[in-house]
Formats: sequence, C-alpha cells, structure tokens
Amino acid sequence: MFRSFIMALILTLFTLSTSQAADTGWLTTPDNSHAKVRAIAQKSPAGDVKVLLEVQLESGWKTYWRSPGEGGVAPEINWSQDVGAMTWHWPSPSAFDVAGIHTQGYDKQVVFPIELSAVHTDRLMGVLTLSTCSNVCILTDYTLDLDLTEPVPADFEWQYNQAMSKIPVGTGLISSVSSGYNNSQLTISLQKEQGAWVNPNIYLDPPEGMLYGIPKLNHQDKNLFVTVDVTDDWGDAAGDISGKMLSFVITDQDSSRQVNDTIGHGKGELTPPSNSGIGLWSILAFALLGGLILNLMPCVLPVLAMKMGSILHLENRDKKVIRKQFSVSVLGILVSFWALALFMTGLRYSQEALGWGIQFQSPWFIGFMVLVTAIFTANLFGLFELRLSSNMNTKMATAGGQGYSRHFWEGAFATLLATPCSAPFLGTAVAYALIAPLNELWLIFTALGIGMSLPWILVAIFPSIAKALPKPGKWMNRLRVVLGFMMLLSSIWLITLLIPHLGMPIVMAIFGVIALLLLLAIARHYGKKTVFISAIIALFLAGSTYLFVEQPASQTLAGQDSIDWQPLSEEAIHQALADNKRVFVDVTADWCVTCKANKYNVLLRDEIQAALSAPDVVALRGDWTKPSDKITLFLKQRGQVAVPFNQVYGPGHKDGVVLPPILNKDSTLTVLSEAKGAQ
Repeated sequence: MFRSFIMALILTLFTLSTSQAADTGWLTTPDNSHAKVRAIAQKSPAGDVKVLLEVQLESGWKTYWRSPGEGGVAPEINWSQDVGAMTWHWPSPSAFDVAGIHTQGYDKQVVFPIELSAVHTDRLMGVLTLSTCSNVCILTDYTLDLDLTEPVPADFEWQYNQAMSKIPVGTGLISSVSSGYNNSQLTISLQKEQGAWVNPNIYLDPPEGMLYGIPKLNHQDKNLFVTVDVTDDWGDAAGDISGKMLSFVITDQDSSRQVNDTIGHGKGELTPPSNSGIGLWSILAFALLGGLILNLMPCVLPVLAMKMGSILHLENRDKKVIRKQFSVSVLGILVSFWALALFMTGLRYSQEALGWGIQFQSPWFIGFMVLVTAIFTANLFGLFELRLSSNMNTKMATAGGQGYSRHFWEGAFATLLATPCSAPFLGTAVAYALIAPLNELWLIFTALGIGMSLPWILVAIFPSIAKALPKPGKWMNRLRVVLGFMMLLSSIWLITLLIPHLGMPIVMAIFGVIALLLLLAIARHYGKKTVFISAIIALFLAGSTYLFVEQPASQTLAGQDSIDWQPLSEEAIHQALADNKRVFVDVTADWCVTCKANKYNVLLRDEIQAALSAPDVVALRGDWTKPSDKITLFLKQRGQVAVPFNQVYGPGHKDGVVLPPILNKDSTLTVLSEAKGAQ
C-alpha cells in the first residue's frame, strides 16, 4: 500500500511537467538504449480500455513471454489507479537456448494487446518493467501516462485487431490432447486436427515452484509427442505435479493454439477421434492383412505344428466334423485376440506401457509358455494324450464330435506363439488400436483375429481341403514326431528368454529338469535306445538355439558384428544430427523372432556392416527384452508399439525414415544413402 502511494506521488509530480495523450510516443531511457516502447489506449463509454503496448529491440536483444523459462522476467505494468481486471494477451513466443539455458520470449518487435475493465479515470498512469537481454540483462522501468480523453490514431482498431490475430486461440489446430507425469518427466501427446505436423513448437507454463527443461518433440503424420524434464526452482527432483494445471501454446507454421488441461498420472496417452488419420476402415483392412501375414512369419513353425496337429487328430473325414472342428479353432483364435484386447484395456486404465508382445517381458508369462509348449511336445511325442473326462467326451460326442476343446486351445495357443512376431501392416494396425477409443481397439483386434484365422476359415468353408490329405497310416506317427521336435525347438527358445531375467545357471537348471522329465517319459514309453537318440537330438537343438538366439553376433555362424552399437537416446540422435552425421536406430528384443530374422538376414550382411560402420554413421540400439520406460516412450513418441523398429536419420532425413518391420538389404542401403542429403 505504501509502495503504491509513493509511486502515485512520484507519477503525479512527474506528470505536472509532462504532456498527456492517448499515445505515449516512443519511450526510451538513458540506462537502456537497446529497447524502446510505445503505448496507445482507447476507452469505451462503458469504462473498458484497450491498450496496445509495442516493444522494439535492437538486433541481438530479446524480451520475455509470460513464462520466461530458466532466465529473464516477464514484462509487467503496475498501474497507479484501480483498473479492475487486466487481461494481458501474449503472442506466440520463440525459444532461445543460450549456454544451456532455455528461455521463451521475443526478439526484434512484439505487440501486446491489453484489456482493462472498470477504469473510472480519464488519466491512466503506470510503470512498465521490462527485462531485455543479450550477453547481459537490463531491467528497465518506463513511465506510462495516457490521457484517455485524447483521440487515438485513425487506424487504432485495425492495429488492435491485427495484434489480436496473432494471439493463440483456444480452438482449432489439434483434435485431442493427453498428458501424464512420471519420474520427474512430463509427457504430452497431441493429434493435429487436419493434415500432418510440419514444424511444431511448444511453449509451456510450469506450475508455481517448478521449472521445465527443453521440450523434446517428435512427430509423425498427425501425431506429436512431447517430453519435458521437470525440476523444482533449485534444480532438484520435482514433486508430483499430477492433477495440476497444464498450460501451453502449441504452434505449427502460421497456426497456434492455447491449451489448458490437467496433468494426468502415469504416461500421457493420445486418444484420437475415430475419423482421424488414415481412417478406421483402412486400419481394419491393415489388421486383416497383418493377421493373415502372421501365418507366414518366422514364428510360424510352432503355429504350423498346431494346425497340422488339428488335421492329424481328425478321427473321420466327415465334412460336418471337419467344419465344426476348424470353426472351433477359429473361435479359439478370436477369443485369444479378445483376451489380448482385454489385457491392453486393463493396461490402459492402469497407465502401464502398451505394446504388441510385451507379455514376453514377464518371466512368469515366459515360464507359463515354456510349461505349455513342453506339455504339447510330450503330447506330440505320444507320451500321453490330452483327454477330457468321460462325461464331457460323451456330451461332446453326442453333439457331433470329440475333442472340440483341443481344437479351441490349439487356436488360442497359436495366437500366443504368434505375438512375438511383427509383420507388415500389423504394426500400423496395432499402433492405431492402442491409442484409439476402446471400441475401435476391440474392433481392430477382432480384425487381427479374423485375419490370422483366415486359413482355418478356408478349411471350415471348404472341408474337402482337409479330406485331400493322405489317409491315416504310419506316416502320421512320423509326422507327429517331426512336429514334436518343432514344438521342442520352440520350448527351448522360450527357455532362453528367461536368461536376462533369471541368469544362465537357473535357466540351465530349468532346462535340465524339463529335459530329464521328457527323457524319463520317453524311456518308459519307447525304451533306452530311443532315449539315447532323443538326448543327442535335444542337445543339438538346445545348442543350436542358444548359438543363434543368445550368443553375441560376433560369435555366430551368420557373420561377425563389427558395428559399434551405442545406447539409444534422443540426445544421441540430436547430437549426431548436429554433427551432420547419419543415425541408424535398431530397437530389438530377445523374444522378438522377427528381430532375429532381421539380424541374421540383413544386419549381419557384409554390405550392411560396412555401411553402418562408416565414419559418418552413428548406430544406436535399444533393448526392449525387459520392461523399459525409456524404450517404451521412445517407441510411443514415434507412434510405434512393437519391435522390431528401425529408423534412419541424417542431413537428408532430419525427421527420420521408419523402415518396414521385415528389413531388406537393398532398401536399407538405399535409405542410408539418401540420408546423406546433398553433398
């Protein structure tokens, strides 16, 4: 109060010898020759006042936005009279990063429209405090004295409207926004209303007592993902800001939007409208194709074993029985995809990571799959039969066939074994599903199930396909043994996935116990001679699986990996681009069969090894074998939810080019060459 009284007294004494006008003219001070300001005001009959505050700065100097960032002070006017409410409109700022300090503000020139309400005086006086910075910073006070009875320039309304047209509005530009906070990091997901992002920028207002770091933006088509480190005013770890106000301005080319939201818990997740992006019908078509192609992926061996087992167990060639059994298998596939959709729905509500095949990051799930594949291996070897109770068999026989439950579980289990694989169209469909409304997520997973079950549906519609197989005989027993070894290979591979979780000694002990139980069962059923042969084959399969799945590439038969792989990080990508280098990103996982296929078929080829070892190439690798928030966020920022994921950056591809899930040597070399840009 005393300060306001003194300020009013000084202003009164000062203005006794100062002319009054609705336009202050250009104001300067001897202490700061690098900036000048001007204010023009117009009062309405209702007592509302419009003020245009213009600031001009010399080259190399800047002033600040309402949230200056890590340095500087926002402009402020202290009025000597009671002016009621004041609304200060802020044009979209620019970001300045100097010596590691991130600030937000304006250079050269900026015009602030300001609205005052309930002004009961014809003489408006106040002091503008303006912070301007170059290599040094100056805090300058400018005295404003406006006679509201004087006329304003004839083009004032036009100037004011022009200034207001540059103020971010609260609608348009984006169709959806979501945010989350976890481990001192704020994540924001945005989807553009129309078209793809071109050159987006974001300017954030941190909650009181908090500081935001430099925002990291990644965009692909309509999706924009932002991550920001959060600290307190002293640079220490921030407290939980979930539930606090989220305020920011997002810009792209000539468009801008003011966003006010609430910071969510966990990881920010985008929820696009159903009619956005590529379109739901196109996504459903991708899902059908992706599901169908899953039947042709490297993990198809155990899936084929299950399908062949279904045909072998047909007890007669009656078309009705064939149709029913394969229809039940289709139901098993669909139910398993619905179970995956339910699993993803639960993860979404729990704010956990979402992704295709992430259940293989859990040692408990892998252990369950090891147990189930071992049981099916023993069954295919003829060590025991999977039978239902006599009452259930009687009931099912009365219904027209036996063993329907087996066909159901074969379909369901085939789906679980297929999830470590990624395929063309599959990644696009799943990525859309995991950020779409829940009803669309379920539709897309249903389409995936239908796509994968199309071969089964074909047999159900045309049972003569199954009837064309040779008649039962000794060949069936031999084929069962072959399928048994295929399933055993899958079981051994699954056991190796436990090594990162449990360590080699424990995993070898588990393998030894399972192998011993199988060999004892074989000895009891087939005799000692068969046990000896089976043991040799099992050791060969185990050694081969370990050699090609777990050993470092430099020790495999596929070739030596001479690439100097570096840990994956956004900072490494930005630094490489700043150094005018190319970047090859490889996100992989031990449980990803397609990743292994890419590794041996493409990445270990001599031409690729030479290209990725070039002096101007930085090779970055991320391992998603075990849960990793960092890798999950990296994928999510690029609209991806599955591995393998490969991307190439460079002077010619600054925004990055995403490679297809199944790599091709020639196309990979072409993209790497294009990334050099103009020489």
